[in-house]
Order: sequence, then C-alpha cells, then structure tokens
Amino acid sequence: MIAGYMAEYSGMKEIWFIISPQNPLKEKTSLLADYHRLALVNVAIENDTRFRACDIEFKLSQPSFTINTLTYLQKKYPQKEFALIMGADSLESLNKWKDYEQILEYYNIYVYPRPGTDGGIFKGHPKVQWVNAPLLQLSSSFIRLAVKEKKNISYFLPEKVYKYIQEMHFYEK
Repeated sequence: MIAGYMAEYSGMKEIWFIISPQNPLKEKTSLLADYHRLALVNVAIENDTRFRACDIEFKLSQPSFTINTLTYLQKKYPQKEFALIMGADSLESLNKWKDYEQILEYYNIYVYPRPGTDGGIFKGHPKVQWVNAPLLQLSSSFIRLAVKEKKNISYFLPEKVYKYIQEMHFYEK
C-alpha cells in the first residue's frame, strides 16, 4: 500500500523492493528463507510495472548494509537516482546504521509516518522528506501474528500473497 502511494504521489517512476538476506539489526531466525521472501514480493507486485523485486543483496557480502547496496546500485545503474523509503520508526534508528552519514549526504529518504514516533533526531534533516500518506496501523508483525492466531487476513494482503502464505504454512507456529 505504501509503495502504491509513493508511486502515485511522490514522483518516483520505479520502486524497487530490495530483499535483504540479513538485516544487521534483526535476528535471521525470525525471517523466512530469502527465496520465499523474494517470491512473496514477486507475487505481490507481479501486475505493476512500476515495481521491481531486487535480489541484489543475495550477491553482496553479509550482513547487508544499506550504504553498500546503494553504492553498488548507483555504480551499476548510474542513470538512475536512488532514494530510500522507510517508516518513521526506522528513521529514529538510522544512527545505528553503517555509514548513515553517507546515506544522508547522498540519498533522499522518503518517510512514512508511524503512530507514536516522530522520526527522532533526523526528522528535520534536509534529505528527509515526510510523506503525507494516510496512516495505516498495519505491519509485518501484525500479519505474522494474525496468521499464527488463525485470523482471516485476506483483506490485508493481495489475494495471491495470502494464498501463498496459506499454502506454504508460513507463520503458523
């Protein structure tokens, strides 16, 4: 939903979903296998030419650091201008990211507001652009918990994604 909003209202021509094998700030045991997460993204965006699933971090050293990914992508696609989309909760922890100063120097960050957070020390940075999108209290944690609790969440996900999660028995335990 957020990517759709960004595509319509931010002026971005393309939105790439970078599937990360290892976020240094999360435990890998809490994640589905890389190829399953890539498949879920591909299923979710299959009919939208503005979106692209990208597995570039599968080929880069781990853990995955955003600055390394951005640097690699900028070298590989010099004609493109890359930016980040993140929630305000992620912006608050940006100072924990590797070389976050370089990210703020070279890349724009589009921030989706989240209830209960204001973005912390970076909220007024010139490279940080707040998006005036409708607030949704929907998260991957909510989806995982709802599946585990056997709730019908078919209206919260694209139909094919919901079916894939059910068929693969993801998040049931």
